[in-house]
Amino acid sequence: MKKFVIIVNALKDQYLTETKKICSYIEKRGAQCRYLVSVDEQEGIQKVYAESIPKGTECILVLGGDGTLIRAARDTVECGIPLIGVNLGMLGYLCELEKNSVYDAIDSIMKDEYMLEERMMLTGEKCGEAIPQPSIEVAGSLKNKKGSYRALNDIVIHRTGELSLVSLNVYVNGQYLNTFKGDGMILSTPTGSTGYNMSAGGPIVDPKAQLLLLTPINTHTLMPRSIVIDSQDEIVVEVGHRRSQRDETVEVSFDGDHGCWLKVGECINIRKAQERAKILKISKMSFLEILRKKMQTFS
Repeated sequence: MKKFVIIVNALKDQYLTETKKICSYIEKRGAQCRYLVSVDEQEGIQKVYAESIPKGTECILVLGGDGTLIRAARDTVECGIPLIGVNLGMLGYLCELEKNSVYDAIDSIMKDEYMLEERMMLTGEKCGEAIPQPSIEVAGSLKNKKGSYRALNDIVIHRTGELSLVSLNVYVNGQYLNTFKGDGMILSTPTGSTGYNMSAGGPIVDPKAQLLLLTPINTHTLMPRSIVIDSQDEIVVEVGHRRSQRDETVEVSFDGDHGCWLKVGECINIRKAQERAKILKISKMSFLEILRKKMQTFS
């Protein structure tokens, strides 16, 4: 690989010191490199879109943390270009490289000494019709979809505003599963299992696995449980009625970014996306070894 793009979180590299060092290192070795700045929208700096990536780019280096890598992978997935993360934050499960290891990694990438992992993603589409009662199979008949969004880590349906429960009716392949009353629901990929899913008590799984995780958030029950389903299953989550005085509105977030709002009777259809994120790996360290190392950091 000889053509690189760096996507950098300006909050983690404020003066672009590390970014410019890496660019210079790559160019001195006869390769091409340019950088693009990516910060959350509220910081007033534009996001990086697929159209921003120069044609012919072979590798994207992402400087920041896991969140920066997740958003970069999601927002550039249409390019089909592999990414590798450089951790400038506190702790990262996805970013393989650190500041002191990035230069050796670049040398390996330029010599085509790397492995490529493909990670499944999720897509969510807001439904235009309310779902009938639980006994009716309806997943295949949903129409009037308002929009489609992608996520590498997770799609989260969660309450907003007042500290009150929300009622979520969950359907899998058109069959009613359960009604969960709590703060919301996390639908996670294997990659996202070490994110919000883990914090909410969900299981940690190998990111190469092909499955979906449904994890309730602070559910109003004595026995909260995550549910593991097949990656080919389709999930519909409907906002149900909980009280007669007022209807709640919930927010749907994609990798932590706002996607849409759902009112009572509205629903979102979630399934495996056709696109897959491509992540470069230099180290031969297994996921379990990485997990053990990160857990030791926490202790």
